Amino acid sequence: MHNTWPRLEHSEFPAIARAKLDTVQINLGYLCNISCIHCHVNAGPRRKELMDRDTMALALEFARRHDVNTLDLTGGSPEMNPHFRWLVESARGEDLHVMDRLNPTIIEEPGYEWVAEFLAGHRIEAVASLPCYTAKNVDTQRGPGVFERSIRGLQRMNALGYGVEGTGLELNLVYNPGGAFLPPPQESLEQDYKRLLMAEHGIVFNKLFTITNMPIKRFGSWLISKGRFDDYMTLLKDAYKPENLEGVMCRNLVSVDYQGYLYDCDFNQMLGLPMGGRRRHLRDLLEAAIEGAPIAVADHCFGCTAGQGSSCGGALAGAAH
Repeated sequence: MHNTWPRLEHSEFPAIARAKLDTVQINLGYLCNISCIHCHVNAGPRRKELMDRDTMALALEFARRHDVNTLDLTGGSPEMNPHFRWLVESARGEDLHVMDRLNPTIIEEPGYEWVAEFLAGHRIEAVASLPCYTAKNVDTQRGPGVFERSIRGLQRMNALGYGVEGTGLELNLVYNPGGAFLPPPQESLEQDYKRLLMAEHGIVFNKLFTITNMPIKRFGSWLISKGRFDDYMTLLKDAYKPENLEGVMCRNLVSVDYQGYLYDCDFNQMLGLPMGGRRRHLRDLLEAAIEGAPIAVADHCFGCTAGQGSSCGGALAGAAH
């Protein structure tokens, strides 16, 4: 795999600092039941890295001490961590809002048939990846048959009340571009998703999040192998909008890797770029104030500020900050 870091580290991206922390995003490990070409984590079925329960307990303590409202669980497939259910039950027991970033195919994976009912039973916000509403585009990104398995997974979640008005069970979908281009406008694409998924599959959901592909890990390596890395970076930089700086996710979120080390965002985690540029563990910052601290940046950060902007919660344009 091509290393993108030498192409990103010398950057003119503007300096930014942290605001009040409201979300701890925890990467529970890189194990996943599928492998996607746009995956910035390089997750897959052969990955062995998984967070242990002691580190999860420390993350909960960190959230408690910093008065955090939300745990954002990611991976890989977070549910494949053997301590996933313990973490969710513990977090909900402390009245934390919990988000699970799942790929819907996990619901049909042997041994994980419990996922949908477990999430519904604990009223977890489900953020499900579905990079397009057509089978051809999804299967190109994620592998043969993934679209149909995803559709069946989403239908099962709908049957439990997810995405259905009045249930309070929130189901949001995630779109990633299928190549080296920016996402289309989020609002209009959401309407297309809702219309076509309902008409063709009877699926309902709450919101669509459009997320820009980052030029790192598997996608960055693909760009290099195709000779398109420089053109993609030019696209991101030419679309830079300074007004998006206020809403970038790293201002209010910390990312925790499976070993408990802290980063300003999930993308920095994958680049090994530690929080504020200094390698620190959860235990090192249980007491320390982090508001106002500098955020580690490099050229990939232009991906979050290009066009309508991009964050874990989708486009920034028009969002309340």
